[in-house]
Amino acid sequence: MVTDRADELCLELARLKAQAVLARLRPAKDQRTLVIGCDSVLEFDGQVFGKPADPADAVGRWERMRGRSGVLHSGHCLVDVVAGRRAEAVASTTVHFAAASDDEIAAYVDTGEPLAVAGAFTIDGLGGPFVERIEGDPGTVVGLSLPLLRRLLTELDLRIIDLWTKVTPGGQGSGSSAAPKPVPEPGQRESAAESTEEQR
Repeated sequence: MVTDRADELCLELARLKAQAVLARLRPAKDQRTLVIGCDSVLEFDGQVFGKPADPADAVGRWERMRGRSGVLHSGHCLVDVVAGRRAEAVASTTVHFAAASDDEIAAYVDTGEPLAVAGAFTIDGLGGPFVERIEGDPGTVVGLSLPLLRRLLTELDLRIIDLWTKVTPGGQGSGSSAAPKPVPEPGQRESAAESTEEQR
């Protein structure tokens, strides 16, 4: 698929990531298995940006983006493997960039972080100080929108609470937890779901 639309492109990339995982899976027929593929692109000034090609590309993008705004689109493709069902959608968030100085841009690009992510920035890493504000779900910018995931699960007759793992008293943050809750098939209860995530 070739497209210049940011929303269509990120959704197609998310599908391809999910398909790459599916090709390697051998799920048990009696186990409900979920795979989610996600990918993001930045729409800015009428162009669609993925990861920068090199440091010079990242610097050039930041010189254009500083003090301005763009829209980060994240495609999500959720597959119920055994049932052969799929739910997919795109979440979009407007990002307002700080007026970063030349020195700040050079130092940020020198860390290597902008080269590893769509749009050449993060909000949950070193790039956070260079994002003044966003309009929308922060998870979309990180690469996985949890509100959207909840809606996609509903389309597959699942509730997000069915995927939760109960934390034992006093175990918060310690890594201590009980066994995962079983994920119900429509009309019955089966074994626990397995989720595979691809990030932006």
